[in-house]
Amino acid sequence: MCAARPPGRYREVNRKTDMELPGEAEAGRFSGALLAWHRRHGRMDLPWHRDNDPYRVWLSEIMLQQTRVSAVIPYFERFVARFPTLESLADADVDDVLHHWSGLGYYARARNLHRAARMIVTDHGGRFPDTLESVMALPGVGRSTAGAILAFCFNRREPILDGNVKRVLARFFCVPGYPDDAPVNRMLWSLADRLTPAREVGRYTQAIMDLGATVCTRSRPACPECPLKEDCRAHSLGKPGDYPAPGRKKTRPVREIQMLLVEDPEGRFLLERRPQRGVWGGLWSLPEAPVEERELRSPLPGYELEPALHTDPDPVRHGFTHFELMIHPRRFRISAPEAGVMDAGVHLWYNPAEPPNIGLPVVVSRLLASIQR
Repeated sequence: MCAARPPGRYREVNRKTDMELPGEAEAGRFSGALLAWHRRHGRMDLPWHRDNDPYRVWLSEIMLQQTRVSAVIPYFERFVARFPTLESLADADVDDVLHHWSGLGYYARARNLHRAARMIVTDHGGRFPDTLESVMALPGVGRSTAGAILAFCFNRREPILDGNVKRVLARFFCVPGYPDDAPVNRMLWSLADRLTPAREVGRYTQAIMDLGATVCTRSRPACPECPLKEDCRAHSLGKPGDYPAPGRKKTRPVREIQMLLVEDPEGRFLLERRPQRGVWGGLWSLPEAPVEERELRSPLPGYELEPALHTDPDPVRHGFTHFELMIHPRRFRISAPEAGVMDAGVHLWYNPAEPPNIGLPVVVSRLLASIQR
């Protein structure tokens, strides 16, 4: 149990969780301390905040979902170099978009980004929407992402609740429970809304995200450096690591597949486009077969697989959020194939020496590169 706070500090009760919400004075102290800290210690050089262009901010917020800032920056710079405007993204082929996303993972984000760009051009005349409802109507944009875009670009008072903010609020107020459980999530949204100031909302939004990313970290939080430590309940109890409560641990199952490295006489490898939904949705990948299947058929009707002159590469293990994938690569030769794209975009021949701009899963790209070497 967290220690009781002095009377009068909280003036309203959230009935769904029986936790008290902060009054105006405490909310003001909270935001004021964060803003003062950010002026001295915040991240001021993030490339998407140089001009707070809605397109660049939106792109960064989508990239930052499930991905660290340090990993996003080089991808962001390459992406905007290729697609400098929203219109250029809308006009692009989805394969080119996925190619420039390859390596960031969670590829549905890239497909949604492309769809949303076309929606903005079609439905909003190319101008980025500026209301919570219209931004949330874009594919791949939830409430927190929409709030961040509106705060940064339009100075709208909208709260956010990404993973960093959840951690800061859970510790500061000793919010019990796992943040993604519905009652806890509602409480955290109530706190986020109450604490978001009417002024300097963009700077406050960046400040609370920066605090969670650099000081109030998941492990080994730097409490002595935190501007909120004097009023932080978890810090006063000496238990910052207990908040927020961890999620339920699940053992990730292992799935096994065979990936077929089918090579033609010109040294090209057969690729298949994956379904839009599911793992690696919309990307190009190697043909697959069940791991127990020994008599493998050619993925192309009318062509026969022949034993390769080379040994099969070693098995490769690749981790996803919910499972581990064990890949058993198998090498084959095939008789002279048709040239170019086949089966209306379902198959293509890939030349590792002159790779086209298409989206490839990282593990497939590495397999092909290892063979090229």
